[in-house]
Amino acid sequence: MKLPGNTMRALLFTSGSPFARAVRIILDEIGLNYERREEVTPPSLEQRAAATPTLQVPTFWDGELTLWESGTIAEYLLSTYPQRRAVEPALSPHAFRADALWQDKLTFSTIQTFGTAATTISQMKWVGVAIDQNAHLERSAQKLIHILDWLEGQLVDQKRGFQPGWLSMHDIFIAAHVRFVQARPLGIDLELNRFEKVAALLDRLDERESFKANPIWWWEPGVIGYEPDGTPVFSDKA
Repeated sequence: MKLPGNTMRALLFTSGSPFARAVRIILDEIGLNYERREEVTPPSLEQRAAATPTLQVPTFWDGELTLWESGTIAEYLLSTYPQRRAVEPALSPHAFRADALWQDKLTFSTIQTFGTAATTISQMKWVGVAIDQNAHLERSAQKLIHILDWLEGQLVDQKRGFQPGWLSMHDIFIAAHVRFVQARPLGIDLELNRFEKVAALLDRLDERESFKANPIWWWEPGVIGYEPDGTPVFSDKA
């Protein structure tokens, strides 16, 4: 899928994807202009395959470069664009700290595992399969709580994120994933009152303009889009 006209930078995404939301927040924190190519109705297999062989969003174009997989896009943005909006704490200049490389990589991959489990549950809910009807979904739901418990132990205190002194992509992605679960009728209680440091981090991030500008919408089967104020738009076939 080629970029139209003279567009140099664009992002293909859906409003509901927590992975794409995290990338959009990073783009806003950097202050990059880009074409927002939002999918409102499901594309054909051929259209999606033209953008990415994974058939998923987000996909990001920067000139001649095409990237997919949200973590790869985030790492590219942090390493390529040094400018930052004047907000404290500032967006981290690096995806992974040199003095905590493998811990940072492990933390981020664990956060992405949370996101994958959550979106799998959501997709199955969309087609009518509830958590208590499927052993894999039950294990996925249990995984969310265990991951939050582990992440709670990785945070220093209630005032700092996963890279103290910075807004890290780790902070952004776990916030996007957790709020995704909370915004959808999935039948999951994440018990955030048990995880005070994680909860405090998410509450702080909710107040940042980049998060407010890229909300995660409420969802139920049959929703095909949203009004500017967030009101769901339902398919006539729903």
